[in-house]
Amino acid sequence: MRHQGFRAQFSTFVIAMMADNIEHVISYWMVYQKFHSPALAGFAIVSHWLPFLMFSVASGALADRFDPRRIIQIGMALFITASLSWSYFFVTGTLQMWQAMVILVIHGCAGVLWQTPNQMLLYDIVGPSDLESAVRLNAMARYLAVLVGPAVGGAILLALGPAHGIMLNTLFYLPLVLWLVNAPYGPRFRAGAPAPRRAVRGFGDIVQTMRDIKGHSVIVSMTLLAGAASFFVGNAYSSQMPGFANDLGHGDPGVSYSLLLAADAAGGLLAGILLEGRGLLPPRPRTAIVLAMLWCAALAIFSLAKSYPLALGFLFAAGFLELSFNAMAQSLVQLDAPPDKRGRVIGLFNMSSLGLRAFSGISVGLLGSLIGVHWSLALSALATLAIAGGLLALP
Repeated sequence: MRHQGFRAQFSTFVIAMMADNIEHVISYWMVYQKFHSPALAGFAIVSHWLPFLMFSVASGALADRFDPRRIIQIGMALFITASLSWSYFFVTGTLQMWQAMVILVIHGCAGVLWQTPNQMLLYDIVGPSDLESAVRLNAMARYLAVLVGPAVGGAILLALGPAHGIMLNTLFYLPLVLWLVNAPYGPRFRAGAPAPRRAVRGFGDIVQTMRDIKGHSVIVSMTLLAGAASFFVGNAYSSQMPGFANDLGHGDPGVSYSLLLAADAAGGLLAGILLEGRGLLPPRPRTAIVLAMLWCAALAIFSLAKSYPLALGFLFAAGFLELSFNAMAQSLVQLDAPPDKRGRVIGLFNMSSLGLRAFSGISVGLLGSLIGVHWSLALSALATLAIAGGLLALP
């Protein structure tokens, strides 16, 4: 927070991330009221994460070749387009399912154009010495938005209605857009000779980036760790929370159910504050792997717990550990990435850590329909634990 540029980036990032969550609250509620379609709700999850799987490396390649500030602004323009489109169809009452699907895809593409270039910009703003702090604070900002966004979105929905509420939401993206107009960061402001401008080659960039990092054991191990956590667990258990709450005896809306919904995010928020305030856990690959293993254990205990206080405590611990190992893994990847390929390497990490979440619905959700969500989450966590243990055993 000593960096003036980071203070501006952090505050605008929080507001934009809050707007992202507000849009989810209003649009998902209206789509449910209109269609009552579980398939469309599932598509909303896939459309949110699949663009990260398909386009994260391409987004990083664009940020390598062009100014990452402008890529982020394009992402914000897509967010605004999605919100205005929802508002139009809510006002006219003409929303059809295919139109909702198109808007959800636009929203997902907006996210992928934002996250990777934003992480590149962090390096330019604070430099390598403070990068871990910046990454951790940005991760904390996401948890803060997850806590605040639904509350603000619910209040706007009640006060203004869905159409005007989601129209108002477009204004929350503007502070980031306006700050980036003249923010003194990016390729033009970097010292030394400019990196070579490589062509953006789509799928070819993914293959080439994998070849480029094979000699970087830190990047490989952290990408595999994040990918395993994303593929097997991701955030799929959040959508299963009503089932967990019901089995714990708190399925009715109320304080107890709300605490379960918020515990994971609250744990992540505390991790950001505590680790930043104390300067604990310097970034090391083995530390990140051990934290990920503890996260797996916490989730497994939560999934099988029969006691509400025990489940709440371990869900809170899971949020704390998830922020800790994810932020550390991301920092290590950025610090070890070759400067001329940083965008592509970060994109590959995001493809693994975010894009593979599109499949966690299978490991937790689909498997849960066969053996129950408690055992599906426990087995998914144990599968991740086994991979993390294998990484820990490697040199």
